[in-house]
Amino acid sequence: MPVKALTTTSVARNGVGAFILQCKRLDFHYCDWAGSSKGMNQFLTHTLPAFTTLSPTTEIHISPRPRAHPIIRAHYIAPTPSSPSTFSPQSLSSSANTVTKAVCVRNLSKEQILRKAELLRDGNAAKNRRVKGGRVVRSENEGVRGVWSPMHGVGSPLEGMGWNG
Repeated sequence: MPVKALTTTSVARNGVGAFILQCKRLDFHYCDWAGSSKGMNQFLTHTLPAFTTLSPTTEIHISPRPRAHPIIRAHYIAPTPSSPSTFSPQSLSSSANTVTKAVCVRNLSKEQILRKAELLRDGNAAKNRRVKGGRVVRSENEGVRGVWSPMHGVGSPLEGMGWNG
């Protein structure tokens, strides 16, 4: 009886082979009149040209937003994880495959706005989650040594019984 090989398909993962930056577009909205946009206006005139040269793959859109607080809106790609074989570069431009995040930057300085823009550019479309105490590193596989217990090892109550775990 001949031996048959298993047929498996590889799953595309970001960072293996080529890295695709998740942020495709940053929208900067500002107001010329409001005082809360003072830092945004300084950022747009002084810091934004250097920021755009550092991130050539990200589109930058600047638009006025009269009588409103300034915001930065990031547009991320979000390919469907169920069908990695149907991924194509044309699907990146459609609005069905994008996720947006918006951050209000009212009354912030241009350095703080730069940090927010870098945070949005380098981030991804996943929602922010709070890391609670306890086991921070989660894994599907248990550790090789098992779960630690105070009842095992040197100085445990079971040591005198001839059993050292």
